[in-house]
Amino acid sequence: MHRTPLTIAALLVLTASAEAQQLARRDRPSPAAAATRSPATTVVTAIRATSSPQIDGLAADDAWRDAPVVDGFRQFDPKEDVEPAFRTEARFAYDDRNLYVLVRAFDPAPDSIMALLSRRDERTQSDYIRVIVDSYHDRRTGYQFMVNPAGVKRDLYLYNDTSEDISWDAVWDVKTSIDSLGWVAEFRIPLSQLRYPRKESHTFGVAVHREVGRTNERSSWPVWRRSQSGLASQLGEVHGISGIASPRRLEFMPYSVQSNSSVRRGDAFGRTQRGTIGADIKYGLSSNLTLDAAINPDFGQVEADPSVLNLSAFEQFFGEQRPFFLEGTGILRFDQDCNDGQCTGLFYSRRIGRAPQLGFLSNAGGSVPTSSTILGAAKITGRLGNGLSLGILNAVTDRETAGDGVDVEPLTNYFVARLNQDLRGGRSGIGAIVTAVNRSLDESAADYLRSAGYTAGIDARHRFGPGGNFQLSASAVGSVVRGSESAIALTQRSSVHYYQRPGDDLEYDPTRTSLSGYAMSVGLNKQGGGITRFWTGGWYKSPGLEINDVGFMTNVNSMGWSNWFALVFQEPRAFYRRLQVNFNQWNSFMVDGTNTGVGGNVNVNTTFRNMWFMYAGIGGERAAVCGACLRGGPYLNEDANLNGWFGFSGDSRRSIVPGLNVHFNRRDGGRSASYGLNPNVTFRVASRMSGSLGVNFNRNTDDRQFLRNFGEVGSDTAHYTVGHLAQRTLSLTTRLNFTVSPTMSVQFYGSPFVSVGKYSDWREVADPRHADYEHRFRPFTLGGDPGAYDFNFKQFRSNLVMRWEYRPGSTLFLVWGQGREQGDIDHGDFGGWRDYRNLFGAHPANTFLVKASYWFSM
Repeated sequence: MHRTPLTIAALLVLTASAEAQQLARRDRPSPAAAATRSPATTVVTAIRATSSPQIDGLAADDAWRDAPVVDGFRQFDPKEDVEPAFRTEARFAYDDRNLYVLVRAFDPAPDSIMALLSRRDERTQSDYIRVIVDSYHDRRTGYQFMVNPAGVKRDLYLYNDTSEDISWDAVWDVKTSIDSLGWVAEFRIPLSQLRYPRKESHTFGVAVHREVGRTNERSSWPVWRRSQSGLASQLGEVHGISGIASPRRLEFMPYSVQSNSSVRRGDAFGRTQRGTIGADIKYGLSSNLTLDAAINPDFGQVEADPSVLNLSAFEQFFGEQRPFFLEGTGILRFDQDCNDGQCTGLFYSRRIGRAPQLGFLSNAGGSVPTSSTILGAAKITGRLGNGLSLGILNAVTDRETAGDGVDVEPLTNYFVARLNQDLRGGRSGIGAIVTAVNRSLDESAADYLRSAGYTAGIDARHRFGPGGNFQLSASAVGSVVRGSESAIALTQRSSVHYYQRPGDDLEYDPTRTSLSGYAMSVGLNKQGGGITRFWTGGWYKSPGLEINDVGFMTNVNSMGWSNWFALVFQEPRAFYRRLQVNFNQWNSFMVDGTNTGVGGNVNVNTTFRNMWFMYAGIGGERAAVCGACLRGGPYLNEDANLNGWFGFSGDSRRSIVPGLNVHFNRRDGGRSASYGLNPNVTFRVASRMSGSLGVNFNRNTDDRQFLRNFGEVGSDTAHYTVGHLAQRTLSLTTRLNFTVSPTMSVQFYGSPFVSVGKYSDWREVADPRHADYEHRFRPFTLGGDPGAYDFNFKQFRSNLVMRWEYRPGSTLFLVWGQGREQGDIDHGDFGGWRDYRNLFGAHPANTFLVKASYWFSM
């Protein structure tokens, strides 16, 4: 039976309503819970333990009998500040070396407690206890320590009041146990893992959160009000901590890596064996500043990037996955462009260790390195007592040489420094950033690469109004790059700038040896309070702005204004648990006023009472002008477009969780269109084993896909050509997780990818600004058969990783990575499973790696 998305949505609503009465009864406080609730308080006293508690999860030590009990927990999800279904108690103690926290989570049905095994830092559908410690007591930052009843740990760093760094890893201990009363979590948090000023007595910000997996109820002490902005700013306080030292903290983690990889040698394949040693060092320069250094780092254990075939004019963005460049680098962020939660700006850590940029100069093909070797990297991070946050990073990458002796990447130094000064108790602040990249270029590289690139920026924020729910923010950025005439000419002609575009008022100057530019932005948003949220803000980016030496920005020469308004309903109602309706509108222009996009959309997302999630939206843009469609050619008129999307996912508490994502786009008066389907399922075979499987199929018809430019761009002899592209893409993503224990796990990731395109109807631009689509192009006959540009690109990437934390902070990795690639047959002919068979018939590139590290603390 065929079911439309609307039919599926209706079924979800009916199913949710059927459970609404039962779930509503769960929202009411039980008489027992109401009778034991203590008066609301946000302050607790920690006792000094005369003897250290034994961390066994049994709560039998003397320290816990003497410690004051915190039992004023309040529910914050799904309802705010109501009595939770189950009682929770917490106690705090400390000694000269550790902070101890005991949490008793009462549960009348201990056999229903959800306790799933997983790799450390992996979140599952389990019960959880979370302890948050703001040791600076600045109400802007904090350290989060989480555990589920199976003993699986998660730790996160909280910054900017609400942002979380999930890559932060500390060395700490926790034990759990389930008994007839519920479950217990007993934490030992070494003071060496926290940062705090040197003084006699301390007040830490603190909170304890509890999650009940089978009902998805969350409660906390003190109550976290989601209707207000901030998390760190809503923490309670723990008093009574005195006479503790502020240790300098020296941690040393040497590691050894042995790898064996496939290497192409001409038309054949061979093997190469490589052994390296390196070390990670963490040293407390002071009570508030920490130095992290990596010598000859290796990141062979991280997951491979997803396969992508990029036919656009712009660089593809990939997220950071390397631990050193993830942990603690949130302080270095200086965002400029944000879209659906993904932000880019002046610091893009993937530039460090990037793929060599001059591989095209080599005839060695497969012997060109896939990444630049990082000789060393160091960062200093911390927060001073006056509210000043500091982050400094410096890294050096080695000169890379291909198999034929051609240099494909120069020796390069990267530097980033970021400051943030809190004002008014963190409710306002100002900041600054400086970045510098310097390359040691030989004569051939100097023709293509910039020798140096520098950026500087300032930003400010100011929270005001009831509850500090409104925020005004602004930033200004400047940049300058230097190099040879040919290198700066390439920069001007790149897709970021397109100085050579005909009909533009930009002046392309091939004799320049430097290029500079600037950007500004301002915004006002409402972060909490009531059911309304909004953002309104504008930006300006001058044509000469260039931040891509260590930042990421796809295009400049733009200005505009964007608006977002949302209705957020966080209190459960008849059929939903949470509902949000968003209204977006944007206006984008070149700096000369040329309209490049005025559009908007309306979208909704909701979690139903039965914990199913659904989202949908529709939007589009009015007719505008495209400045990059002809790759340096003239502006091209674009007709209005329409796009929409829909998706849902099932109840994550179940063993099998289905999901579906659908999207479509219609443009060029219906001549171009695309749609995508992504059915997926997440499954849990047992508490130790889980996985997911997703299929992604996209069909794209582009009636004006850029092919190439003939002649000199900007001259009378230039031909700017496009073709009709029929493209189909099919990928399959599989993840499997097997957890032996909270410290040992095996994970598999595999994704075969096929994208096939066929070109026809080769045309050149005749009148790019004509109002009538048909008059913008005419047939192009000088280039031959457009089928010469057909493609059939296939790629497979996989990782199998065994991770064993054999002692706290010390880890052994066993890794098998495999890649396959093929693109020389069946051009333009999509064969589905035939293409997959051919892909797996291609020669594999296997890499086997063993990495062992050992953690010392001094």
